[in-house]
Amino acid sequence: MSDAQEFDYPAFMNVVRRRRSVRKFEPGREVRRELLLRIAEAGRWAPTGANTQCWDLIVVHDPAIRSRVFEVFLRQARRLVEHAKGFPAVMKTYLEDAVAILVVVGDPRWKACFPQGTSDEYREQYAANNERIYMASLGAVVQNLQLAVTAVGLTSAWLSGGGEEQTNAELAELLGYPRFMQAAATIPIGYPRADAALRYRRPLEQLVHWNRYDATKFRPREMIDYFEARLRPFAMYRGSERMEDWEDAAEKLGPWFDAFTGPAPNPSGELP
Repeated sequence: MSDAQEFDYPAFMNVVRRRRSVRKFEPGREVRRELLLRIAEAGRWAPTGANTQCWDLIVVHDPAIRSRVFEVFLRQARRLVEHAKGFPAVMKTYLEDAVAILVVVGDPRWKACFPQGTSDEYREQYAANNERIYMASLGAVVQNLQLAVTAVGLTSAWLSGGGEEQTNAELAELLGYPRFMQAAATIPIGYPRADAALRYRRPLEQLVHWNRYDATKFRPREMIDYFEARLRPFAMYRGSERMEDWEDAAEKLGPWFDAFTGPAPNPSGELP
């Protein structure tokens, strides 16, 4: 039996690899509505639970409304600085140079179409599972939109702040959607100031498990703590796919060098 037909895998992977969050857009640029509709069309074909298509897309193209959305996220960024544990590059000033802002609005009423439990025990289990189906559906939409943005020569970022209650309330008031709906993702798009370089990705052999979970590939809690404390800003913003290519890799990775760059971050195979 021959392999399934490959339509154009290299071109597809080129788009996938070039997609990343970009926060430096060329100011003063504009984009045609037709191009934005091409991006929206990609989102339309995203898979959703039970094919509910449990979302709408608000394309903020008008400069005056775009400016007001920008102000909402400036306030959100200030709250993040004041009330959340430190996170790199929380300010949203780059939104001012976006040519458009896409707001993916989820409609949680459609969760009624997902499997429902018939007893107290299973109602709770399926309610939790349906929340995962709902969020996975919205994530698929966001991915399709971002890949389409990349394919047409633009760049984007993915802001989750709209999902916070206060930010969502402000966006609902501004953009006119019902308060029970959720701005699950906000995607500013624009023309990049410079070429969008790649970002760190785990080695493929570290994340693929064949037929059964390989305990040697488990990432220990201490490894996550080290990433959060020492590596996060570098992994987020340095233009290199492999950590070992950093000039200061040995210094930055320290005792976790092999764990981050090799196939087995947990060579003992012990699980907690």
